[in-house]
Amino acid sequence: MSLIGSRHRALQRGATRRRQPSRRRPGGFDRWLDRAVDIAVVTALVVGGIALALQLLL
Repeated sequence: MSLIGSRHRALQRGATRRRQPSRRRPGGFDRWLDRAVDIAVVTALVVGGIALALQLLL
């Protein structure tokens, strides 16, 4: 008797299938806010890198 796939079958008990809970997709505002945070972080890293380079060189 093969044990391959027995783990998957052990999780399925009962006659009815249950739906997986749907994940909420980020809406327009969330996507816009994520983009704004990304831009702010990249800008801060670039400005900090330039400031560090100028401090070390001058």
